[in-house]
Amino acid sequence: MVIPVLASLLAVSGAFAPSAAAQTMRERQWYLDKMQAEKMWKVSTGKGITVAVLDGGVNPSVPELAGKVLKGKNFVEPEKGAHRDKDGHGSAMAMLIAGNGVNNQGIKGLAPGAQILPLTIFGSTKTETNSVPGMVKAIRYAADSDARILNISVAFNMVQLDDKQEREIEEAAAYAIKRGKLIFAGAGNDGDKGNFISYPAAVNGVVAVGAYDSEFSWAKFSSYGGYLGLSAPGVDIPIRCGPDQPGYCHSEGTSQATALASASAALIWAKHPDWTGNQVLRVMIETAGKPDPPLPSRYLGYGSVRPRLNVLENKGNPGPADVNPLVELNEKRSSDGKSPSPSASKKPAAPASPGEKGEESETVDSSASGSGSDPAESTGRVIGAVGVCVAAFFGVRAVVRRRKAARAQSAPPAAGAPPYPYPYPPGAQNAPYAPPAPHVPQHPQGPPPYGQQFPHPPQPPTAPPRQDQ
Repeated sequence: MVIPVLASLLAVSGAFAPSAAAQTMRERQWYLDKMQAEKMWKVSTGKGITVAVLDGGVNPSVPELAGKVLKGKNFVEPEKGAHRDKDGHGSAMAMLIAGNGVNNQGIKGLAPGAQILPLTIFGSTKTETNSVPGMVKAIRYAADSDARILNISVAFNMVQLDDKQEREIEEAAAYAIKRGKLIFAGAGNDGDKGNFISYPAAVNGVVAVGAYDSEFSWAKFSSYGGYLGLSAPGVDIPIRCGPDQPGYCHSEGTSQATALASASAALIWAKHPDWTGNQVLRVMIETAGKPDPPLPSRYLGYGSVRPRLNVLENKGNPGPADVNPLVELNEKRSSDGKSPSPSASKKPAAPASPGEKGEESETVDSSASGSGSDPAESTGRVIGAVGVCVAAFFGVRAVVRRRKAARAQSAPPAAGAPPYPYPYPPGAQNAPYAPPAPHVPQHPQGPPPYGQQFPHPPQPPTAPPRQDQ
């Protein structure tokens, strides 16, 4: 079956413009300083951890990824292998996870010691319709591989998946979780355009990742709901630019947030290689920077990722090895009379206007948000184990399906949504740097020109202050 809409999870807003004051690419990666990455790397770099990147392929010839990309597998066009990346999205995610920085002139990954297993789940043309079977096969393949973390910076509109496709994705995810894997998936980029529920992010036990900006505020494009697991930086993230444009561009999206959440898990897991994925995730939730209760926040989930609290301070109780904490929490919410279902019986309220009070303006605690600190300094909220096994995964499917039917009637697909399964259209190159309207996602425009000379040094942006900060 053709999947007519797949949310774009990455937006590119333009190249960095020349300026008299030189700035390295590393200095532009604001989130690394906020998360105290340099200090963490003295303890853990993610070495020994393999992250499976389920995407459009990963190009191993990118300088930032030299020696980091395994052979992988292509589940749609096997003869082409997993090292072709027509649109650059998979390579961009791999760089954010494990990039080596190229002497501070390229993208530095949050877990630079990790390895990447590329698993191609999209074809090389926009007419490919085999993306759901490709994803299902890739999840199961990764579950049986040496990869510990699955990064899925992809979002299918839940309304447009049929029951069979839902079930196949759910069963594949449950299999991977049972095999001890951690799955991070983008929540989607239509928080300000209908806020449709996305798969596989909404699958019970999968960590749905939302995005926040450098002011630790929820990014208004970031899809939201009760199924959100964690949040991570997803605004003003440097990546390689489009096909006919050298250098680096600003970008935003829950794709980037998902990659940084996966890298955060890699740092913790490398420090505690004997832990299970469930224990790593439980510590991530406990040490997350907490938004105002009740939790989970519809906009930031259980909070912003803060791996340093474990890597540097040994905070967080790993708890039971065989209990997925999100399944556990959903079961507890269900028993308390709160639906763990990701969908709602009514269409979500429209985001608040700038300056308007309300949950849509939600931020994490940034009381110590100066240089060298990551989002929030409040103590993580400890999650008590209640002994619910992963078998509870299927307990909410009926509720999800009933409410999904209501959602389908109240929230039809947005007019003008791309009628093809790949996350971004081919076409014209990116325009010269000119900041877009705040938090309005745009589609990236094709593959980066790998093999070109990196600018030395790259130049800082000349953007005016954001209007919504």
